[in-house]
Amino acid sequence: MSTMAIGWIVFAIVFGGALIGALVRRFLPGEHLSSDSREVVKLGMGLIGTMAALVLSLLLSSAKASYDTKSSEVEQWSADVMLLDRTLAHYGPEAMESRKLFRGTVARMIAQVWPPAGAGATPPIPVGGLDGFYQEIQALTPKSAAQSSLQAQALATASHLAQTRWLMEAQSGQSIPMPFLVVMVFWLSVIFASFGLYAKPNATIFVALLVGALSISSAIFLILELEKPFIGLIRISSAPMQVALEQLGR
Repeated sequence: MSTMAIGWIVFAIVFGGALIGALVRRFLPGEHLSSDSREVVKLGMGLIGTMAALVLSLLLSSAKASYDTKSSEVEQWSADVMLLDRTLAHYGPEAMESRKLFRGTVARMIAQVWPPAGAGATPPIPVGGLDGFYQEIQALTPKSAAQSSLQAQALATASHLAQTRWLMEAQSGQSIPMPFLVVMVFWLSVIFASFGLYAKPNATIFVALLVGALSISSAIFLILELEKPFIGLIRISSAPMQVALEQLGR
């Protein structure tokens, strides 16, 4: 399910809680709406509201930290790409085939992480990709101490590049468990139900509850979007990798 769809579902549930509260208000006896009942409910909702605010802030902070980490990984990835290509360039003409293979592999990885709009899923990189490129570097035969050093450096950089790529792949899943999100939405719907229960319906209250529900659903939408930084509306730019790709082979 898309993050946009989840956001609208959260809005419907939370705002629906307020409407249910307003509906229940019509059928409750007067003593249930007394000042004593109002105070007890206010204290209970204050506790739930505090918990919900703390959890929402923690989730948003965690999602933003995860987004920033992945953005840094992309920058490190592009730096490793350019460093590896320059290392092979210094190795000499013997590494020209390796550089050509590397350019094609990087182009495929970019297409996997940032698929073009409307394109289908990009096939996984075959064995002739990362593994084949690593084997290509290992197959080089150094003819001097300088070439041996450059080969060792290229192998280390290629290993780090592959590690970063698979780390990004492993981090691409949703880290917020669905039961956790369900409990959070339940708390918020209960809070909004209490608003509708003790407030006399009018246009101002209706708009305030509507804006509040939109704000809550927007916050959850933002959290879910930050957790998927390579797809959706809030996505990490592929510009560093595109710039690196343009420099390969020069």
